[in-house]
Amino acid sequence: MSVRHILFILVAVLAPLIRTASFADGFAGLGDEAKGFAVVTAGTPIIFPRDFGAHPGFRTEWWYLTANLEDSSGASYGIQWTLFRQASAPGKERKGWANQNVWMGHAAVTSGTEHLFAETFARGGVGQAGVTAEPFAAWIDDWRFATRDDAPGAGLARMTVSANGADFRYTLDLAAEGSIVLHGKDGFSLKSDDGRASYYFSQPFFKVDGVLVIRGREVKVSGLGWMDREWSSQPLTATEKGWDWFSLHFSNGEKLMVFRLRDETTRGFSAGTWIGADGTPQALDRDDSVLKPLSEMTLAGRILPGRWRLQVRSHGLDIETTMVNPDSWMATRFSYWEGPIGFRGTHQGKGYLEMTGY
Repeated sequence: MSVRHILFILVAVLAPLIRTASFADGFAGLGDEAKGFAVVTAGTPIIFPRDFGAHPGFRTEWWYLTANLEDSSGASYGIQWTLFRQASAPGKERKGWANQNVWMGHAAVTSGTEHLFAETFARGGVGQAGVTAEPFAAWIDDWRFATRDDAPGAGLARMTVSANGADFRYTLDLAAEGSIVLHGKDGFSLKSDDGRASYYFSQPFFKVDGVLVIRGREVKVSGLGWMDREWSSQPLTATEKGWDWFSLHFSNGEKLMVFRLRDETTRGFSAGTWIGADGTPQALDRDDSVLKPLSEMTLAGRILPGRWRLQVRSHGLDIETTMVNPDSWMATRFSYWEGPIGFRGTHQGKGYLEMTGY
């Protein structure tokens, strides 16, 4: 969802380039006013390939990929690749150095013993970062997530992704074996009781193959990937201070996306999508799912949930999660926890967890 997802921190990270955000107004300023920016409205159709690309009329958006991977011995790994766009002002997109967009990239590799990450920034309008819809390509510096060159008309069906940091790099191929999923009501995803929302869709059916290089050690991996695509202008309320977001792959081929937004004054807001093995989505009522922390851990001077219990009453789901590596802290300019998880109970499988605002 993450961010779902951290994305919005650009308003604080590059203050000389963008307006000052009030961090009292929701997580990372996401609850403050977005006057002049486009508004998310119910009933607006999601259109492909157009909506693979950027939406400069909106204040913020992201392209977010996670993957649960294994090597030949069965050891677990995870990767993250994310590109965020944040606009400093509404209006027609300006050219060159007058461009009002700031771009941020996050990449990570996680194993049972290591969590390596990198962060990079770019100014819009000068070609250092951007997104094209057809053929799809998202890039920042030499990090790239794009339709394969040998499949120019495939959209998100045939992809390649690459990134690198000081002690890691990866190059992976992705093949979608199911359909794109629209969350909420045909892609209109509520984030609060007062109607704040985003446009949100996922491709949760990637099969992934490729190579990780960790501190010079090459590891061939394969597994399952999940891409989130989300854009909005003011998705949170002033009192929503963070979120917990899960993307889960069940062993029977079904999927689940579920999140909760933590509010200082109310019980908060939760929502999700149950995805059939055939790609059929079912939006979950906020009272249908329960996300309950079962333990706590201290990391980077913060108290965070460790194990979780997740329940979805309409599908008889009752599971407990475990982290592949509890030390999966993204110590970026605005820090958060992001990493691969496993789970057992009424259902078995693997997935990803993001926790922000702690």
